[in-house]
Parts: sequence; C-alpha cells; structure tokens
Amino acid sequence: MTRDEKGRERGVGQGGRVEDLAAVSRFTEHFAAQLVWAGMPRMPARVFAALLASDSGALTAAELGERLHVSPAAVSGAVRYLTQQFMVTREREPGSRRDLFRVHSNQWYEALTNRDNVLQRWESALREGIDHLGPDSPAGHRLVETLAFFEFVQEELAGMMTRWRTRRAELFDAGN
Repeated sequence: MTRDEKGRERGVGQGGRVEDLAAVSRFTEHFAAQLVWAGMPRMPARVFAALLASDSGALTAAELGERLHVSPAAVSGAVRYLTQQFMVTREREPGSRRDLFRVHSNQWYEALTNRDNVLQRWESALREGIDHLGPDSPAGHRLVETLAFFEFVQEELAGMMTRWRTRRAELFDAGN
C-alpha cells in the first residue's frame, strides 16, 4: 500500500492497476449494508462485498481481514456461511497452503440455481403438512396455497435462468 499526492491509500490491483482503497472500502461497506438490510448477516455481507470489489475476485483470509479490519475468526465464520450459500468458493492458492476465497462472475446464477434444492425440500415438507392437516382445513388451505406458490416460483426460476444464460452470452461472450 502507498499513498498518492492527496494522501489517499492506494493498492495494486489485478494487472498492476492502482486501486483507491478508500473508494473500494466505501463501496464494500455501502453494498454490505444493502445486503444486511436484505437479511444477510453483517460479516458475510462485508466479506462478500470485499470479494466482489477486489480486482481479482479472490482474496485470502489474511487479505480479507486486512481489508475489513477484522479477525481471522470473523473471516472464517463469514466464508463458511458464504460457501454454504454457494456465493463463494474455497480454493487452494497455487504453491501455498493458504485458502483463497473467490466470488465468480456468475455467483448470483449459482446461488439462485442452488436454491432449487431448498425449494424442493420446502415443497416436500408442505406436502407432508397438507397430508397431516388435511387440504380442507384452514391451515391446510394455507399450506396448499404456499405449495402452489413455491411450485410456481420453481417453474419460473428455471425459465428465468435459461433466459439469463442466453442474455449473458449476448452481453459478455459476443466479443470472445
């Protein structure tokens, strides 16, 4: 890290590009706050935003701790949560024993696609509840409607993901 003529902290990003670390930090904290508002725990939100804002999209636990000014334990718990949610992957840094945590360009696609398992489990539990409570009881009626909603979401999600793959190819793969 160095400081520029105005005293701003600078770091070297991917390809030797100079990063304004204060700007990266501001984005990280602002986007993390939006994720927290939407229900994500605070530390995983900060780690995810830091990975998203890094040029390489991948940082070690030590680098994350340094950027976020947090302990290794805080980073460890956050990346555990994020890997369980399919939002980051854990890789081994080449030639090292250190783990590298990576956010991929298609992380939202992967996270939503992996929700399919969650929806299937919820649907199964709802079907069981309908069997136990009866579809004609007031509670059973709510469960039938909830099940219909999740079935609808799952059908729409599959179509939406297909459309996204097409759109992504049009936007980002056309020049390659």
